[in-house]
Amino acid sequence: MRPTQLPAFQRLLRITSLGAALALPGCALFTDAPHYRGIEVSDHDLKELTPGTSNQADVQALLGPPTFHEEFNDNNWVYVSQVTKMRIGQTEGISQQQVVTLSFDNAGILRKVSKDGLKNRVNVAMDDNQTPVPGGNASILQQLVGGVGSYNPGLGGAGATAAGSGIGADALGGPSASGGSGL
Repeated sequence: MRPTQLPAFQRLLRITSLGAALALPGCALFTDAPHYRGIEVSDHDLKELTPGTSNQADVQALLGPPTFHEEFNDNNWVYVSQVTKMRIGQTEGISQQQVVTLSFDNAGILRKVSKDGLKNRVNVAMDDNQTPVPGGNASILQQLVGGVGSYNPGLGGAGATAAGSGIGADALGGPSASGGSGL
């Protein structure tokens, strides 16, 4: 064995190590940026609201409209904010969440402020049943071939398709079958 020649296993190990060293720093380029959703209510904004004094107009001027009103009590305004990031399998995971509930009395005066985060969330299980779809079940072949030819962005919609074919385009303002080729 020559002194400059390495056994095959050591060469493979060096090549693999070099490939990993070059590839790992590049992985950060492909990570998804966090997505910010909703209306985040800061502690500074909450300090400006005074229960018993602030009203709905004050809250809306400071925070904007709520994310939603509670279903059974329209006097409870809920502001939800989330920071989500894509996980493995292209599903979004919630990394931060804030839920601020503002309760008003019937006169529209702020009575109570509550703030929750991820620790108080409730996980809801998905139902395994499927919603029936009209038309039955399509086979894999039907799914793959079924849409061939149905989408052509160059034609500009149904009107352009009828006018371009020269068949019955009178109603669309184009040439008709008896009026020439339309070119």
